[in-house]
Parts: sequence; structure tokens; C-alpha cells
Amino acid sequence: MVSNLSPQSQYFLADINNVQQMISAASREISSGKQVTQASDAPDVVSELLQLRTAEQKNSQITSNLTLAQSDANVAESALSSATQLMDRAVTLATQGATATTDATGRQSLAGEVESILDEMVSYSQTQSAGRYVFSGDQDAAASYRVNLGNPNGVDRLITPTATRQVENPAGGTFTVSETAQTIFDDRNADDSLASDNVFAAVNGLRTALLNNDQAAVSESITSLHQASDHLNVCLAFYGDVQNRIRDASNFAANYEVQLKTQISQKEDADVAAASLELSEGTAQIQAAYAMEARIPRTTLFDFLTTG
Repeated sequence: MVSNLSPQSQYFLADINNVQQMISAASREISSGKQVTQASDAPDVVSELLQLRTAEQKNSQITSNLTLAQSDANVAESALSSATQLMDRAVTLATQGATATTDATGRQSLAGEVESILDEMVSYSQTQSAGRYVFSGDQDAAASYRVNLGNPNGVDRLITPTATRQVENPAGGTFTVSETAQTIFDDRNADDSLASDNVFAAVNGLRTALLNNDQAAVSESITSLHQASDHLNVCLAFYGDVQNRIRDASNFAANYEVQLKTQISQKEDADVAAASLELSEGTAQIQAAYAMEARIPRTTLFDFLTTG
């Protein structure tokens, strides 16, 4: 296409167009607060921004998972802390029942209190957090145990879940955040027989010995109760470690979030002061250009012919 504009006019329009584009870009930055609002604004940084956004979303999900795990761990730790105190009370009752001065009536009375301890211990195995059974592992919609005094360990095992759930550490790796009620309260040997540190069995064994007025059996139960108590403390320590690991991971995630937001801001946010200056300078340049253009003489061939 052939233009009837002079080279000087073409240069003038091109310069005006460049300044207008600068003004338009500055106006967008001021109104949006962003220097990158679409891919064409800064093609060289779009890929980096996408990677940073993806990392931010992943870190946000990890933080959410850690928050949920922290809530569950806190509830579990509180329940086990109370359970260890119950075991201490059971040891005290066993020691009292093992004395020669305690008669059959006294042991019957102690047996009633021990039965209450077993009931409470089972209730701790049914501990819930946000409607989920925290000691039911991967089957957290159902309780793992209920009381059944007819069984040697005083309970019915309702499910046999595994606890495979892990949370991701934003610093790298994953870690387990829970144990099952069987691991904690109903420890078993490889052949599924009751282990010597089985909490339910130790408490129910004491109850049975007291009901039978069997002083020797009551005395022997103290050893099982101590083993069960030690086992509970190990499980309590596990959740204490989980709480610490979640806290450290959450702190890392919070710091990482700040870093990501800073990097995104550096690449995406506008320098409003600089954009305002560009807008002001661009407007002034256009006004000056139009003023200068208006002063340029416009002489044509017709002007020469009419004056000749």
C-alpha cells in the first residue's frame, strides 16, 4: 500500500504511537497494580511466574494438610496423656488390692473402679477429631473397639486398620502422623496373641483378679500394668515427636510462603511511582509533539503557482 504521507509525517505518527503505547501500559499498571496482567506484557517472565504460582499452590495445600494433622495429633496426644494417668491409677489400685489387709469386699469395690478405668480406656481408643476416629488409621469412619468383659482383654476388636497416612514436609520428604488403636491399646504378638504390654489386657486382668479375690494374681498384674504403662508412654512420645515435626514443617511452610509471595511480587507487581512518572512524561511528550507539529509550515505546489 502506497502512503501519501511524507517521511517526516510517518516518523511523527510512529513516535506518537510508541508514546501512546507507553502511556497505555503505564495506565494499566497504575489501575491494576500489576506490571504483568497478560502473557504479552512480559513473555520472558511468564514461565517463571507460572512456576512460582504452582509452588505457591502446592505449599498452600501442604500447609492445609499440616494444619489438619496438627489438630489430630493434638487430640491424640491429649487422649494418650489422660490414658497414661489412668494407668497410673490402675497401678495404685493393684498395689492396694495386693495387700493382705484388703479383704474380698474391698477387692470387689476396687474391681468396680478398675472396670470404669477399662471403660475410659476404650473411650480413649474411640477418640475423635472433626468426626474422625484418630486411632482408626485408614478406616477413620469407625471405632476400633468396644467393651466386652467376656474376652480376655475385655474388648471386642471391631476393625483391624492400618495407618499409612503421611503428610508432606515442604522442606522435603514425608512422615507418619498416627498410630492405630491396636498398636496403642491392644498390642499383639506376631501370632495375634495378646502381648505382655497389652493395655486392655493388663487392665482387664487386674479387674478379673480383684473379682476373684486372688491376691497373688492381683500382685502379678502389677508387672503387666507397668509394661502396659511403659508402652503407652512410648506411644505418647511418638505423638509428641509428631507435634514437633508438624510444627517445624509448618514454620518452614510459612517462611517459604513469604519467600514465594516476595518473588511473585517482584516479578508481577507494578512500580506505581515509576508508572505514574512514565504516564506524566508520556502525556507531556504527546502534547509537546502536537504543538511542534502545528507550528511546521505547510507549503504546497499550489502555493507557488498562486504567488507566481
